[in-house]
Order: sequence, then C-alpha cells, then structure tokens
Amino acid sequence: MPSTRKAAVTAAAFLVAVATAATGCESGSATSASDAVSPTGSARPGCPDVLAKAKRAVKKAEDVNAPWSGPTTGPKAVAGKSVVYIAQTMTNPGVAGVARGVQEAADVMGWNVRAINGQGTPAGIRAAFDKALALKPSGIVIGGFDPASAADQVARANAEGIPLVGWHAIATPGPSKAPNLFSNITTDVSDVATISADWIIAESNGRAGVVLFTDASIPFAKRKSDLIRKELATCSDVELLSQEDIPIPEANSRTLEAVSSLQSRFGDKWTHSAAINDLYFGHAAPALRAGGRQGAGAPYNIGAGDGDPSAFERVNGKEFQAATVPEPLSEQGWQIIDEFNRAFAGGKASGYVAPVHITTAANSGGAQFWDSEGYREAYRKIWGK
Repeated sequence: MPSTRKAAVTAAAFLVAVATAATGCESGSATSASDAVSPTGSARPGCPDVLAKAKRAVKKAEDVNAPWSGPTTGPKAVAGKSVVYIAQTMTNPGVAGVARGVQEAADVMGWNVRAINGQGTPAGIRAAFDKALALKPSGIVIGGFDPASAADQVARANAEGIPLVGWHAIATPGPSKAPNLFSNITTDVSDVATISADWIIAESNGRAGVVLFTDASIPFAKRKSDLIRKELATCSDVELLSQEDIPIPEANSRTLEAVSSLQSRFGDKWTHSAAINDLYFGHAAPALRAGGRQGAGAPYNIGAGDGDPSAFERVNGKEFQAATVPEPLSEQGWQIIDEFNRAFAGGKASGYVAPVHITTAANSGGAQFWDSEGYREAYRKIWGK
C-alpha cells in the first residue's frame, strides 16, 4: 500500500451517496509572527519561561517523523457486518474526511457502509439517527455531534445491543459509560488545545492579540476553546481580544460579518487567531482580504482541528492560515472500523489515541492531509486482509 502522504484517499461514489442522503519562533514554522509588531509595540519577548516551554513543545509537534504507534494486534476481520455513519453535517470537512476513511476501511473488510447527513441541526441529527436505527445495522458511528442531542436514539441503540463508536462525540478519547460508547475516536482535546495556544505564544514571541473562534453548542468544541483560553492565559503578555461563538453550520454566513467587525474594533492589535475548526479561516479569508490584510501576514491563524485538505491548501499557499493541528482523518476512519471489529468479536477497545502534530507550509511537504505512516498496513495485518 502506498504512503498516505503520497496518495490521497478517494471515495467519490461514497460522497455522492452522502450528498443525496437525509450531512514559532523555531525553524520549520510556516511564518514567524514574532517578526511582526506586537500588540504593545515592543519586540521584547513576553513571559520568557512560558515562551521557552512553548517553543520546545512546538518544535516537537512539528516533527514530521510519525511512524505508526497504534495497535498491532487484535481480532481477525468479522465477516458480513454493516455500519451506518451519522454525520453532524457533511459541510464539516473533518466529519467528511473521517467518513471517507470509514468507507475505505469498510471496503477492505467487505462490510456495507451507509452515511446519513444530520444537516447540522438537532432535529436533523435525530431524524438521521431514527433512519439509522430502522436499518438495523451492526454498528453506528456518531460523527461529530453530542450524543445528548439524540439521547432517546442513543438509548434505543444501547437497548438493541448496537455498538456505538463516536468521532469527536465527547471530549475524551476511548470508551465511555455515560453516554454508552464502545469508544470515542479523537486526539486528546487537551493536547490539541494546549499545542495550538503554545504555537501562538511561540510564534508571537510571547506578545499577541488573539481572537478565538468556537462553537459552544458542541461540548467537545467548547471544552477545546476553554482549554485554549486557559493556556493562552499562562502568558501575561498575550491578550484575548475576543471569543466569537459561531455554530459550525452557520460559519459560512456569520464568519464574514464577524471578521469585518473584528477588524474595525481591533485593527493591528489583532495579530493571531485560533479556531476549534479550520473551516472558520476559509470563511474569514474574503473579509480579511477586503480589509487589506495579506494572506501571509497578520493575523497569523492556527486551526485546532481538523486538518482537512482545504486547510492544508490555505497553509501551503499562506492564504490566511499559517498552521493547523490536524486530526489524522483517514487514519481515524480506519480506527473506527477496527474498534467496531473489536466490538463485534467481543473484545475491548484498542485505547489508541493519535499524538498531536502541527502542520505548516515548511513541514507539510505540499501534502493535503496528515496521517501516520503505515496505518493501513498495520490494520490489514491485524484483520488478516
């Protein structure tokens, strides 16, 4: 199998089906924002001890050598299974990227997969879950939404013995009892949030004016932004100018207006941004451009997930996004299928959590995604495929 950095995952037929269903300062960084004027007009490094720690953490996270550190043993493939992937919304590139990985891995297993789009609303998600239950699948994926928004449907799945595997469904990785999930697949939200804030501290030389974009309607996202704020606060010369609460399904319509307002309010004080999802910066770009900002200049933006191809295009092209902390989306899709296989075989969850990584134009190698090397081969060997 080719390296994941040499060949992108393709699943055009799957995406068509989904669309019609009812969802810094260190060398190696893309741009050194520390070269820019700080919010206070001083080139003096701020919070030196915190800054030194942040630089060390960023350097480690930017390392591109990421051999497979996930499971190497587990049950052989269980035949004849079916999985329904319920997507919060397929306009969320992370949700869509994981869906492609799920489809690819299920094809290897010989399983049937169907995706149902929740359209980004609680009512849509509940309707999608009802359709999933009616199909009597072997397993159901909770793709990027809070299980509490479909609590009755989750309870029905549990009562019917249908294993549930989440992706960004709750704030912590691994098995969960409340809600009852066989496993939840995600990088550690604390690690992602901390390294995103550390990147801002390092790249600004400890002196930044920051805007934070979040979606407080999703507990996972809210916790991430809360943790980013907490880490930024460890540096006394980093100022949180504003936190913008924009639901992901409304990002297209609301981010443009919010960014225009932010530029009027803060001007050059706004030097950096962090967002709980890269997609905000795709929507912010037109307003930043209209305000006279340069794609490779301030505000220097980092996405604390998900690292979809459009985010990589912005990072590689230095178009209003300097860095991303990508989820290994395709790899996590394969992990979801592996977790289901363990559930079907009567085993335990793997417990694997992918380590955090920072992608910049300097270390991406022109790629449009991030996955560990060798995960396909590792899972095929486990499954006997």
